[in-house]
Amino acid sequence: MASVPGVRFLPNAITVLALCSGLSSVYFALRAADGQLSWLFAVGAVAAASIFDSLDGPAARLLNSTSRIGAELDSLSDCVSFGMAPALVVYIWVFRDGFALGWVFCLVFAVCVALRLARFNSLLDDDDPKPWAKGFFTGVPAPAAGLLATVPLVLTNRFHTGWAYAVVSNRWLVSVWLVLIGLLAVSRLPSIALKSVRVPPGLIVPLLVLLVVGVAALFIEPEIVLSLGLLVYLLHLPYASAKYRHLRDHPELWPTGTGRVGRSTGRRVRLSVRMPRRQRVAGRAPDGTALPVERRRGVTGTRAAGRARQGGRRRLR
Repeated sequence: MASVPGVRFLPNAITVLALCSGLSSVYFALRAADGQLSWLFAVGAVAAASIFDSLDGPAARLLNSTSRIGAELDSLSDCVSFGMAPALVVYIWVFRDGFALGWVFCLVFAVCVALRLARFNSLLDDDDPKPWAKGFFTGVPAPAAGLLATVPLVLTNRFHTGWAYAVVSNRWLVSVWLVLIGLLAVSRLPSIALKSVRVPPGLIVPLLVLLVVGVAALFIEPEIVLSLGLLVYLLHLPYASAKYRHLRDHPELWPTGTGRVGRSTGRRVRLSVRMPRRQRVAGRAPDGTALPVERRRGVTGTRAAGRARQGGRRRLR
């Protein structure tokens, strides 16, 4: 089916909205530094960019409007929204008042996210994908890395005083946190793609109820809920690594159609090496000459009896 003219605008428009949201986080951070806005506006802009980023790909596939320019625009948007913008937000928040090394740590984080996106683009052209790696990302995705970089900022917006504020606002700890998240983004650690997670039917209703409770709690304690959600995502990496190794070591769990063992059949594909039988025609000898009338009847009767016996075996089965 041919694509409708102009339908490619929607996925690219969603990508541009993600880019605008990421850049707007820097604007909100500058206003928050002057005391005009809350720092949550800057973090919320990065979160909005991640939501838009999760929508442009499915929209392009749904409308059959995938294009090379859309893929390149998406990578550039991710680099700006989840690499440069969070680094600038964190720098404006804690490093701009006389901590020169802070800019170095921000650069490390931004470069790691850019390298992670470059490797992701190179894996798209892989002609021999690993069947056990389906449903996994290599390293922490760029949207998750951008949000994880802002966790100390989110916590300081909740704890204004006390020892908790002193810990999460310490410049050296924030620097180590930025480098750690950047290394996780560029690492080879597998992380589970949320779009590939399948839930048993019996858990759908409880999880939906839990989602409603989480959304309600997000309006009451946005800093705590957002930080806990991001930390839970960070803590799932050991489980993702264990599951990745388990799938790699058990070929019977690989998806079917890979030329190996499939889950549905559990049998290996075998090549037939038998020679084709010579086609026989009723009333003809193997060399093609016509048979006498008596032998024709015998051949026909023998063939009919054989078919009857074969049908009887099938009924017994």
